[in-house]
Amino acid sequence: MKKIFELIQDNLLRNRRPSVFGPHQLLPIITISRERGSGGRLIAYKVAQRLGRPWQVYHKEIIEDITKRSHLEKALIKEVDEKRIPTINRLLLDVFSKKYSTFSNYYKHLLQVLATIGNRGRAIIIGRGANFLFPHALNVRIICPMAQRIAWMMRFEKMSRSEAELNLADSDRDREEYNRVLFHHSPKKAHHYDLIIRTGEKISLDDAADIIVYAARKRFGI
Repeated sequence: MKKIFELIQDNLLRNRRPSVFGPHQLLPIITISRERGSGGRLIAYKVAQRLGRPWQVYHKEIIEDITKRSHLEKALIKEVDEKRIPTINRLLLDVFSKKYSTFSNYYKHLLQVLATIGNRGRAIIIGRGANFLFPHALNVRIICPMAQRIAWMMRFEKMSRSEAELNLADSDRDREEYNRVLFHHSPKKAHHYDLIIRTGEKISLDDAADIIVYAARKRFGI
């Protein structure tokens, strides 16, 4: 399956607005795939804070809010360039071919929103299989030992041990299924990422953010 972002870049690069990244450089994007309870979401915001404006974090709730609320999507599209959207929609259809027509409207809409966010650049996208859409992004996976994940869920989500264990098991299963349905890949495979960071006692969330920022600066020349 061809990569969506490769096709989008090939078709839209000529029409991009002037950028400090130069006419032939790819838009800077960071994707963060993470195990629930690993601190991935907090790490993403720490990275955005370190990189500064105009970097912005997009996590599940924000993406789904945009997907469900048309006025937010229109505002996002306006920021990008309305002329690009028909091309994005066509490329999504080309990439997924016949399979795309069987997707629910929600999945179609979600993929359109993700592709649109990617074309803004300077975006940090958490989850939603974004690493499979943007192969030229800095693709990061955050993992964590199960015992630490449970401890953090109990502490920060105020869950009992049994609730935390059940919640994490459900989350791992749901995320695996989501990626397999849309992208036919497992999010656990290491070769899908540029960086895999295991948080816990030896690597704090701040350590992880610093590592990602260093890699992003090297990758995008910022």
